[in-house]
Amino acid sequence: MAIAKLFVGPEVRRLRQEQGLKLQACAERLGISVSYLSQIEANQRPVTSRVLVSIAEAFGVAPEVFEAREDERLIADLKEAVAESAHPGAPVALSEIRRVALQAPGFARRFLDLHRANQRLAERLNLTEEAVALDEATAASSLLPYEEVREFFHDIDNYVDTLDRAAEALSEEIGLVNGEPPDGKIIAWLKSRQGVIVVRAAAGELMRRYEPETRTLWVNPRQPAETQTFQLAYHLAAVELSQVIEAELAQARFRTPEAVDVCRVGLGNYAAGALLMPYRRFQATAQALRHDIEALSLTFHTSLEQVCHRLSNLQRPGLRGAPIFFVRMDYAGNITKRHSATRLRFARFGGACPLWNVHQAVGAPDRFLVQVAEMPDGARYLSVARSVAKPSGSYLEPDRHFVLGFGCEIGHAHQFVYSEGIDLAGPAARIGVSCRICERNDCPQRAFPPVDRPLRVPPHERRAVPFRLD
Repeated sequence: MAIAKLFVGPEVRRLRQEQGLKLQACAERLGISVSYLSQIEANQRPVTSRVLVSIAEAFGVAPEVFEAREDERLIADLKEAVAESAHPGAPVALSEIRRVALQAPGFARRFLDLHRANQRLAERLNLTEEAVALDEATAASSLLPYEEVREFFHDIDNYVDTLDRAAEALSEEIGLVNGEPPDGKIIAWLKSRQGVIVVRAAAGELMRRYEPETRTLWVNPRQPAETQTFQLAYHLAAVELSQVIEAELAQARFRTPEAVDVCRVGLGNYAAGALLMPYRRFQATAQALRHDIEALSLTFHTSLEQVCHRLSNLQRPGLRGAPIFFVRMDYAGNITKRHSATRLRFARFGGACPLWNVHQAVGAPDRFLVQVAEMPDGARYLSVARSVAKPSGSYLEPDRHFVLGFGCEIGHAHQFVYSEGIDLAGPAARIGVSCRICERNDCPQRAFPPVDRPLRVPPHERRAVPFRLD
């Protein structure tokens, strides 16, 4: 398998300028020529492993700072944005997109900002038209704050360093340890440090309610035990780490107060997960258990979804976990959570590939489905899917059903228990991101043509798909 070339130009230039070094002085420190350093900074040449180590030592940073995932994510985002532009001309070659991302990353990110703004405007227009048709004037802006917050977590690689470390320190101070139910210590902390009394009482669909006047925290006992624990952890972390959360919100500079409110909840959820599954202990345990999410769930008294979400957070520089992707999808195919520390990217608009095993999990409740999948670029993944139900606690209220999808690139599959008995080198399911941007010409399950390629309809023949791509 070919090893991807590593281009680190913008990062090297930034580090050199921060220390006030000229090209000549920096080249001498690294033991390379000025011309080679200039080519590295212009992303005209990749770095060798020896030079990468020299750069890391010279600037006092971990080699992980220069990992290629950021470039790969930028290339994937650009590729999707260009495809969504639906320009009538010839498609933009992947080589051109890659060159822009590597040689002009600042320009590429500005282009993505403009594309996202255009998408928001288009969505606002569509929602406004629907609102006029339905006589619901307030519908036009209801989804926009969530999209802005989703972009925020995507851009920071789903890892908030200050909040993660603060939650880890708080977990140690409280005395949460592997194997012991955390409820008792959390409730005792709430009472002794915050003067909060916890009451478990049914309250309809509410999972948690806090009354500041009486300092009473109500938790719904009809929810699963893991959900109740998470709600307790959320309140504790949201109060104890409020300054850290507010600092992150201020730095994010959201456009609307609604987006700030949405992200405040998101950061509170992040802090709760980091409190119950503190980084170092969780990462070490995940490696020891080979990322068995059921075993991790029992160890940390958390749900399968909470474990999957936490695995996707393990992006701490110098102590990264196994790179995984994670999605949560409802039975209608709507992706409500998504993150990828791999090259696999999820479509931000439109449905997911119907050949992906997350869709099959809908009809296989409480079972793990394992699939070796291959993307159009040739990258292969171990994909695991599992349907889960969140009980309502009442016959009169419907349960909530979701599918969890997670996995890794084949090169990391040996770290996952789900690779047992699987022929990782054998035939793979040929999947894509979504039909609207998929490159495959011969997929019999294609729902509609890609937005960036011309098609033709043969008048005298019919196949599974009634059109052909040029």
